[in-house]
Amino acid sequence: MSDLRPYRKPAAGSHSDYLYPDYGSTVKRSPSQPLILLPQSLSEITGPVFGNDRVRAEDADLTRQHAGEPIGERIIVSGRVLDEDGRAVPNTLIELWQANAAGRYQHKRDTHDAPLDPNFTGTGRTMTDANGNYRFLTIRPGAYPWRNHPNAWRPAHIHFSLFGNAFATRLVTQMYFPGDPLLAFDPIYHSVPDGARQRMISSFELALTEPEHALGFKFDIVLRGRNATPMET
Repeated sequence: MSDLRPYRKPAAGSHSDYLYPDYGSTVKRSPSQPLILLPQSLSEITGPVFGNDRVRAEDADLTRQHAGEPIGERIIVSGRVLDEDGRAVPNTLIELWQANAAGRYQHKRDTHDAPLDPNFTGTGRTMTDANGNYRFLTIRPGAYPWRNHPNAWRPAHIHFSLFGNAFATRLVTQMYFPGDPLLAFDPIYHSVPDGARQRMISSFELALTEPEHALGFKFDIVLRGRNATPMET
């Protein structure tokens, strides 16, 4: 018996609207006409598929990708990927990207005058295990200006991309840190309905923390349903 499930719209109130005027980019890129939903064929639902032969264990350690150690506070980010019924989602490819400790991406379009770190690329990937668990070792990212409005600064965050069994099932979200004062001023965070925003904030976990090495943060990701983690649309 097949375990395939058709794609469906996210639950109401679990994601941001396409248009949120305070977030300037949405004014230009949000659709002006009703969307046309195209039915997925069997090939789109079942493939192309991912394997784990190209994903190495060291890809999840962003502090060991270069000759030296990156500058900044080491953190462990770990959690589970779950479906709407709380069941583990195994063999899911998770990719992340982030700014360095100074709040700068290693990208040609990032013109922030904060320093680049030659030992930190800011990208990693891993596969969830049989119980839906994942784990990254990285550097806590810094805040950065983004010119959306006067004196605009993005809270520290990490981008997550999750792939299911096929390319068409990619989902993207952001993880924030508890107690960040910039969350109160961030229109991207506030574009998400109030009841769902908290699902994008990680929690500090002493049990994940490694003594004298790295603080631990837990971030579970729920793929759909009323308790889904808000995703970028």
